[in-house]
Amino acid sequence: MIKPLVYVIIPAYNEEKSIAKVIAHIPQNIVSEIIVCNNNSHDNTATVATAAGATVVFEAKAGYGNACLKGISYLKNKAQANDIIVFMDADFSDYPEDIIKIIAPLQANIADVIIGSRSLGKRERGAMTVPQIFGNWLATHLIYIFYKVKFTDLGPFRAIKWGKLMALNMQDKTYGFTVEMQVKAAKQKFICLEQTHWYK
Repeated sequence: MIKPLVYVIIPAYNEEKSIAKVIAHIPQNIVSEIIVCNNNSHDNTATVATAAGATVVFEAKAGYGNACLKGISYLKNKAQANDIIVFMDADFSDYPEDIIKIIAPLQANIADVIIGSRSLGKRERGAMTVPQIFGNWLATHLIYIFYKVKFTDLGPFRAIKWGKLMALNMQDKTYGFTVEMQVKAAKQKFICLEQTHWYK
């Protein structure tokens, strides 16, 4: 059986100061390719990311979801059903080393989607605003009410098998991308788990 590959998609807008650090801290021995989706940055994000060893794709239309969708589009002729796709931010607010434990349940075939939960883990003071905390609480409670799937966070650090990602037919072009993924995964009765991770 062919071992699943791991691809990392990083949407980035004006992140020249942090993107190289993010790439450097990703465990290179388990990741096949890092795709930085340059979302119409006005700085040197693309140049810095390329120099750090990432593949850079360009999306001129602003929007977190647009950038993620560009990364997905890039992988359509490369990724196989059991390959693992990791999404994470470019601002070094996550600990990229946590990829190892984020993807572990997917590698063990005991889950379809993994959400890195900031609520279960530890975050630095001020890392999340009060509206973000309340929005997470409200959205995750509504998902539980409607679909009986328990989440504690809508955080961007997440992993999903390629075949399952394709089944979701992701559409949101903004920051609704994360909640769309979780709602659709719950609706389709995917096995969804959360992993604790630290958040800066």
